[in-house]
Amino acid sequence: MLVYLRLFKESFSFAINALRNNKLRTFLSLLGITIGIFSIIAVLAAVDSLDKSIKDQLSGLDKNTMYLTKFSFGPTDVPRWQRDNFPQTDYDDFEYIERNVPDISAIAYVIFGSSQNIKYEGNTVTGVNVTPVSNGIYDIESLKLSDGRFYNESESKSGANVMVVGSGTAENLFGNSNPIGKTVRAYGRKMTVIGVLKKMGNGLGDSPDEKAFVPVNFVRRFQNGGSDGIPGAIIIKPENDVDIGAFEAVLKQKYRAYRGLKADEPDNFFVNKMSGMQDAIDGIISGLNFAGWIISGFSLLVGGFGIANIMFVSVRERTSLIGIQKSLGAKNRFILFQFLFEAVILSVLGGFIGIVMVWLVSLIANAALEFEFILSLSNIFLGFGLSTFIGLISGIIPAISASQLDPVEAIRTGM
Repeated sequence: MLVYLRLFKESFSFAINALRNNKLRTFLSLLGITIGIFSIIAVLAAVDSLDKSIKDQLSGLDKNTMYLTKFSFGPTDVPRWQRDNFPQTDYDDFEYIERNVPDISAIAYVIFGSSQNIKYEGNTVTGVNVTPVSNGIYDIESLKLSDGRFYNESESKSGANVMVVGSGTAENLFGNSNPIGKTVRAYGRKMTVIGVLKKMGNGLGDSPDEKAFVPVNFVRRFQNGGSDGIPGAIIIKPENDVDIGAFEAVLKQKYRAYRGLKADEPDNFFVNKMSGMQDAIDGIISGLNFAGWIISGFSLLVGGFGIANIMFVSVRERTSLIGIQKSLGAKNRFILFQFLFEAVILSVLGGFIGIVMVWLVSLIANAALEFEFILSLSNIFLGFGLSTFIGLISGIIPAISASQLDPVEAIRTGM
């Protein structure tokens, strides 16, 4: 055992000295593997961050929450031309479902929002995602308020000109002053701010902090949300103890009867469940990971070839030295480990630099974008594992060729 430890120590020292004596060549070899490890770990970290951001934003919704609408949120076998002819889900449908479908914990009708400019005195916030939705959304999304209140059922049904804003929108409009009771203009009409949502933090896409909610019936006064107007959806949260399969079957049966569909006619609507959306998101994330591995794999391949090429050059330069070492009694395994360690050290060092670069990028992204860029321990270990593997694969053939040199021929060739 001590013999192997001594062999390891001597081989390691020899490899380090060889790298120090060829700084330019070491740098060029490091560059290839550094770029490869940086590419893979950066892509994986970005995808992990995106996955966490999306799931955090969906965490307020129960996985059994359903969206009843003419659109499918995932892949479907229904042809595009047929989907385009589906009638839109309107407010009358919402009222029917609310009255006739049992075991509903909360229900809301939403018109898919649009970007609006919100004005307060001399300040204007442009491109705010204003969502016209009934008051049930407060319980469905488990919204939290930092100030004021959410509009109630009476205000929702009457279409009161009230608004609940996200924390970012409130800060941009009102600064440090209290937003509650302030009159703003949106949709070209005056509205009163009655509530401010708690700060949720930014993510990719629209942040809840930059949104605003208004009663759907307020918007329905001047924007057509019916069969020929702006598309909408019914959001349904079933009771916790209900059988989801049975609930969905009852929902479809009631809605089909309401729409007058015959038994042999297909559904002209979709029931999109949050669990299905999460499965679709997981599929997208897996696809992004796979694409990242394919793209970054080429960088690693180039880095590996670079190390292998440098190691072959190193063997050729030190042929005479190898012959002298073997003539003085150096074993084949010592020569093999000597060059193999040199390749592994080179690769691991490049991987370490690549991981440090990803860490620096994550710090900059977190500070500049206020987005939580995650560099997990698993990705760090993966980076070191990959770099070690690349070093072994790239260095094994040059190391074997060096260890099998005949000492006499090696000395003669070197001379």
